[in-house]
Amino acid sequence: MLSLSHNLLSLIEAAGPQLAQVDESVTHAPVRAGGWSHRQLLGHLIDSASNNHQRIVRASLQRELNFPGYDQNGNVRVQQFQTASWPMLVDLFLAYNRFLVHVIAHIPEAKLHTVCKIGAEMPTTLEHMAKDYVKHLAHHLKLLGIEPEMPAAA
Repeated sequence: MLSLSHNLLSLIEAAGPQLAQVDESVTHAPVRAGGWSHRQLLGHLIDSASNNHQRIVRASLQRELNFPGYDQNGNVRVQQFQTASWPMLVDLFLAYNRFLVHVIAHIPEAKLHTVCKIGAEMPTTLEHMAKDYVKHLAHHLKLLGIEPEMPAAA
């Protein structure tokens, strides 16, 4: 998983300066009509990092992972990302993902095929879940207008 962790690090390091340069005055407005604001979308990515961190760690410790689903709208609403400062959200997003680089790099090889069941979704493997996290992150960064070059697939 070293190459995936390097890909995630490259993505984060390229996105960091771009996120820091976003004018805070535009971060309250929806990214798309009727959608989340920049703050809410970045908050969703922080949630994604948090949830995937727990999934990766727990799947590495168990024979099989059964994890609850994710109510993304509820989480964004309850955590009030819209009222959080943009610089704080950027700092947390970058720090959490830098830690995930470390965690992903140390997923035990023997655990990559651990079956992971998340809510009502189809079962997947720990390896696929980690790779999908990086793809999900890149997709949402593009919605924010952040388009760091995506590293080659791991």
